[in-house]
Amino acid sequence: MSETAAQEQLLPGDTLQAKGPGLLTLRRGAARVLLDNWTGTSTVPSRTLYPHQWSWDSAFVAIGLRHLSARRAQCELESLLAGQWADGRVPHIVFDSDLPHGAYFPSPDFWQSSRAGRAAGAPTTPETSGIVQPPVHALAAWLVHRADPELSARRGFLARVLPRLQAWHDYLLTRRDLGGGGLAAVVHPWEPGMDNSPCWDRALTRVEPAASSMFRRADLQHGHPADRPTDLDYGRYVRLAADYRAAGYDDRTARHAFALEDPAFNALLIVSELALADLARALDRPHRHHRERAGLLTRRLVTRLWDGAAGQFLVRDLASDTLVTERGVTGLIPLVVPHLPREIATRLCATLASEHFSAPGTRLVPSYDLTGRAFDPTRYWRGPAWFNTAWLVHHGLRTHGRHAHAEELREGFLEQAGRTGFAEYVDPVTGAGRGARRFSWTAALTLDLLSTAREEPSS
Repeated sequence: MSETAAQEQLLPGDTLQAKGPGLLTLRRGAARVLLDNWTGTSTVPSRTLYPHQWSWDSAFVAIGLRHLSARRAQCELESLLAGQWADGRVPHIVFDSDLPHGAYFPSPDFWQSSRAGRAAGAPTTPETSGIVQPPVHALAAWLVHRADPELSARRGFLARVLPRLQAWHDYLLTRRDLGGGGLAAVVHPWEPGMDNSPCWDRALTRVEPAASSMFRRADLQHGHPADRPTDLDYGRYVRLAADYRAAGYDDRTARHAFALEDPAFNALLIVSELALADLARALDRPHRHHRERAGLLTRRLVTRLWDGAAGQFLVRDLASDTLVTERGVTGLIPLVVPHLPREIATRLCATLASEHFSAPGTRLVPSYDLTGRAFDPTRYWRGPAWFNTAWLVHHGLRTHGRHAHAEELREGFLEQAGRTGFAEYVDPVTGAGRGARRFSWTAALTLDLLSTAREEPSS
């Protein structure tokens, strides 16, 4: 069978029980995006703007791919974990060696992972970045396993990924406990996945930007400057990455000018700890300690990052050991944590429906406070509404029994995904699609929300 014919077999048809021709068209369009962005071993976020494999993108892609091919979804996660370092970290980019270095910046010759990261356990091949992204991977692995348990057992999927995912979490909870409070810290704005959020602005003022001669912005070849981080932002990103590289990517010796405890990052770690418990139990291996660790992390999240006055979680800046008084979607994503105190879940839902996050142009969730001092409706994470964070909030609402609000968000997600051609994100004021089109995680999560057999996060 030809590759084209094999791909066509993965395109969903009437047997997937779409509720109408519009949803069937949407489903087929989403599937086509994932097929077109498939490289043979993994899925690129975008053929133009992001031509390599990104960490949390691949986790979201796997969650959607399981509805087309559980085998491909397994391969998606396995290919990412092939770039894992010996210290346990899962790098935020695994580079495609067939692409020229000029296809993306920072490129492999900037990160120099196999040389600069040798002491920290970077693999000889593939080349990777040296920083990380949010730990959604164990949740994705559990959902992928549940999509076809027989295939998973036959391929030994769980047995291969479980020790890698355990090492990943151990890295975050030991090497990255930079504040001593038991939560994982991020050391670069790219690590929480919300690159230029105003939540990082205060910490970034401590960073001397790199000279413009140190970098060439390939992102501006495919994205409008009004949508992308500024040159000043980029200079600071490059400086932080270069300094981390100079320290051999060693968290024990690096002097982190930027070190924050992020609510979403740690909430996803909690949910993935619960997923690890399910993965281990499915293999008849010890699992209770993962649930116990999730419970402890939940208490630490509340103690260190909850702000009752704001009605949401806030970022903690470890340089000053104070909360950052900026409202971002990162502070709402802890709704995914199943055992939050009831009063906190109620307050989060109220904040979500408030003037801070109730956007006029979309039912998705703005990335930043609509009334905030730095709100910008088009510039990346400084206001635009993203589909992956909407998916997380949707599951959080369902987790806490807010089914009507969850369904409203789901319907808005599907409508805008189709109308914008599976855009990277949308303007929260006008609802217009922004950034890349035919974006992989938008398509993947569309497939998940269209599924008639949606699976819930572990609890």
